[in-house]
Amino acid sequence: MAVAVAAVPVLALPAVPSAAVSYGTPTITFSAGYLSGAVGAVGDPTVGVTIAQSGAPASALTVAASGSTRTAVARTGDVTVTGSGGTRTLAVAAQGVGYTDLTVKVTGLGGKTATRTLHYAASPAVHDSGASRYLTGSSDASAAVDAGGGHILVGDDESNTLRLYDRNNSGAPVRTWDFSAALGVSKEIDIEAAARVGDTVYWTGSLGNNKDGKVKPDRHTLFATKVTGSGADTQLSLAGSYHGLRDDLIAWDSAHGNRYGFAEGSAEGQAPKQIDGFNVEGLEFAPGSGTTAYIGFRAPLTPAVTGGRALLVPVTNFPSLFDGSAKHATIGEPIELDLGGLSVRDLRRNALGQYLIVAGSWAAEDNSAPYALYRWDGRPTSKPVKLIDLPTGDAGAWEAVPDVPDLDAPGARAQLITDNGSADLYGDGTAAKDLTHPEWQKSRSTWFTLG
Repeated sequence: MAVAVAAVPVLALPAVPSAAVSYGTPTITFSAGYLSGAVGAVGDPTVGVTIAQSGAPASALTVAASGSTRTAVARTGDVTVTGSGGTRTLAVAAQGVGYTDLTVKVTGLGGKTATRTLHYAASPAVHDSGASRYLTGSSDASAAVDAGGGHILVGDDESNTLRLYDRNNSGAPVRTWDFSAALGVSKEIDIEAAARVGDTVYWTGSLGNNKDGKVKPDRHTLFATKVTGSGADTQLSLAGSYHGLRDDLIAWDSAHGNRYGFAEGSAEGQAPKQIDGFNVEGLEFAPGSGTTAYIGFRAPLTPAVTGGRALLVPVTNFPSLFDGSAKHATIGEPIELDLGGLSVRDLRRNALGQYLIVAGSWAAEDNSAPYALYRWDGRPTSKPVKLIDLPTGDAGAWEAVPDVPDLDAPGARAQLITDNGSADLYGDGTAAKDLTHPEWQKSRSTWFTLG
């Protein structure tokens, strides 16, 4: 007889997906944790934002500001993030002067998020904001020359670092150089002037005492750099130095009846920025010459009284000082220029033999006294002609002009750069040179139409 076998029920197993999706927590990093801007600025510096999330394409992530500690400085809606890949660009439009911490959030797939804080500082609006840009990483620009390709080399009177900047855009230097060790200096050179001939740029310290009147030998340094490449590819190498020009000038003046009071003005205890002080802020070569350099003085005036003339002293064997072929400078007949009672703050020549002189007070550290731009032909008997009065309502002292356009061309424009070291940029009573974050330190460049 057949035996019936009971059917065994088959249990249905849950379906297993072929590939389970799991998203990690997103990551977010900044190219810099500190950012500076200005009210009303055009093309302020930006920060790069790098984002990622495991299991998700970068294009699926979104980035936006989610908080601000001081909306009077910048609101979340003032933060713009552009780009669609793993690296985005963040910009801020300042509303007011001061500091704020901006919270920036990345949102990934699966609703997962991460945040990071950007420390932001905004300086006041300035005249000619549309023609102004900001050179960050230093606030004390004091000398500049053209590097070609839309870039400039800039010296700083608070450090010995040379910086290469994109002259048309705000932001940090493209690259930097510090030749202190090779020059044998440990303190600031107080770089105040530069001049370029061919592939050589000559740089000079102020040659003066420090602000307390102390003699500081490192400030007596002149050095030369050789340029290779141009634009963003510019490279510098040290090409010589000279430390005796201060002594040469004093010795020459003493041998000529103390005509300008160099020995007294440079003596221990004498502050350099006095009407009868000793302080160099200009350097450029004479018309048609690559050997005779004009040394432009901020102080003294001649005579050393209100309304006195500005002083240039020619050094006729200038390049020979750097290659060791000359032991001392050969001094030519000084040139006295009527700049309306102002002194030389910078001096620059173009290939046409046209000069621009940035003129300012021997005393002013900022915008508290007049500044003007003069045209000159470089000849001792010619009188400079004032082109424009420079604005003084904004922070900073006009200190540098990188190059000179054809001054006879209609609409000729020149770029000038401020030293902002003494400026209170963010309304907290802190001088820019004392700010602890280099991204918040900045000088300003502005293009001026001359004709």
